[in-house]
Parts: sequence; structure tokens; C-alpha cells
Amino acid sequence: MGAMNSPITFYSKRLRPCFLAATALWAMLHASSGWANSSGEPESDSATTLAQRVYDRPNGKDVSSEVLMVLDNGRDEPRQRRLYNFAKDKGDSERWTLLRFHEPADISGTALLTKDYRGDESDQWLYLPALDRVRRISSARKGGRFVGSDFFYEDLMDREVSMDNHRILGMEKLGGIDCYLLESTPVDPDTSVYSKRISWIHPGLDLTLRVEFYKGRGNKPYKRLQARKIKKVQGYWTVFDSTMYNLKTGHKTQLLTLDIRYNPGLPDDLFTQRSLADPSREASYIP
Repeated sequence: MGAMNSPITFYSKRLRPCFLAATALWAMLHASSGWANSSGEPESDSATTLAQRVYDRPNGKDVSSEVLMVLDNGRDEPRQRRLYNFAKDKGDSERWTLLRFHEPADISGTALLTKDYRGDESDQWLYLPALDRVRRISSARKGGRFVGSDFFYEDLMDREVSMDNHRILGMEKLGGIDCYLLESTPVDPDTSVYSKRISWIHPGLDLTLRVEFYKGRGNKPYKRLQARKIKKVQGYWTVFDSTMYNLKTGHKTQLLTLDIRYNPGLPDDLFTQRSLADPSREASYIP
């Protein structure tokens, strides 16, 4: 597997809030002495422990952010979209997320509400303002592209550690950083559109720097999620710039953090089907 084309930029000082929506999915491992043997290689039986550290990385009780989404098909002028992201950790593997687009005009108001529960239980609803209608997203659409981006609906869902079998493949440099390579394959293939994922994990920041997604029996990745800029905000390491590449079509979707607030105290009633049709409920929590 090749090294990353461009280096990852780190900012150690605390800066004004900025955040990136879907990349809350890539938390990482904080390496401890028990994860390596005398040769410096990670122990194979520590793979699940590593995966759990990634999953449990602190992200605050809740978060609100503004994100710029850039869609590039490699031929036409890239299209830009702005959205707000609101996320809340309810504990016991229950996580809620609300994404709301506010630019450009043709997509403004479109929103996606996701409620993840323990195991493979998730609910998703999509609000289309042109129809003034809330539509439930069926589990059969996990592999559908979210508003034409390179993120599948599954990419916006939580996935617990126990849903996959994990294996540490070794270590590999990424942007000059020696990262753990963690392979994750579904215990039940019906719970994912991917046959496996390979993650590059920074050994000290609890952050995933790269993920490659595989489909079917192919030995080449189908998609790649790449982090490039990381900053520390309110004590939390945060991905500010990441790109999802479709390696089959050449299409890519970049996510740039514009603003963020951790622990803003989001109310539960912000995450309801009724709130999808009423963006005014979110006004007080926009970063």
C-alpha cells in the first residue's frame, strides 16, 4: 500500500472553533506499552483493544459545526455546499446526528437525521424542503450516495467495535508518521456494504489518518478517506480537512471545517422528525 501523496499538517495550539462533520467517524488509538512486543510491532491479540480505543476517543458530549463540502468529478467546475452538523452522544453506544444544508439555494434546508443505537440498529430520515416531506431511509440504501457526494449513508452511521473482526497488519508510514494498520471485516456481512476496511492509525493522537474501503472480493480499495489537516480545539484533536475518493470513478468529496463548538448543550428535541422541517430550532446552536 502506497504512502500518502501529501503530508498531514498538525497544529498543536488551540485555535478558534472549527470542525468537520462526518470525520467524527475516524477516531484513533492512543498507543500504550501493552500494544507492542519487544520488536516494536503491535501484538495481534490487541487489535480489538486498538479498535475500541479508536471508538472511545473523546469527542465531547455534543458538538455543532459548519462544514464546506466540495464535490469534484474531475471534469467540471467543483460544486460547493455548506452545511451545519449537530451531533450528540447519548451513551451506551447511542449517538444522534443532524446534518442541515444552508447553501446553495437549490439544496438549502435539506436535512438528514441519524439515530444510531446499540448493535446494527439505526434510524435515518431525510427531509426534502421542495416536497416539504420527511422520508425514512431504509437499511437497503446503506450504499446509496448522500446528496450526490462520495459518502454513503452507511458512512454517516455509527459502527460499534463488536460488529467487526479486527486484525493488526503491521505498521506503515503515512505522511512521515509510523501508523498502525488495522483491518476490520464485518462479523455479519449483511450489516455493511463494505467487505473490509483498512485504517491508518496515528500511534499517539487517537486519530485515524486514512481509511480504505473494500467491496466484494476485490483486492483493491473501492474508496479512500484521507485526513490532511488536524488541529486541537477545546482540548479535542479535530480533523479540519479530509477527502473521500471514489477510486473507481475518480470522483471525490472534500470536507473542510469552517467553525466548531464542542459541548454547546444541544437539546434532545433538536433531533426529532419534527425538527427536520423547522431549521429555526437550530439557530441558537449554530457555531
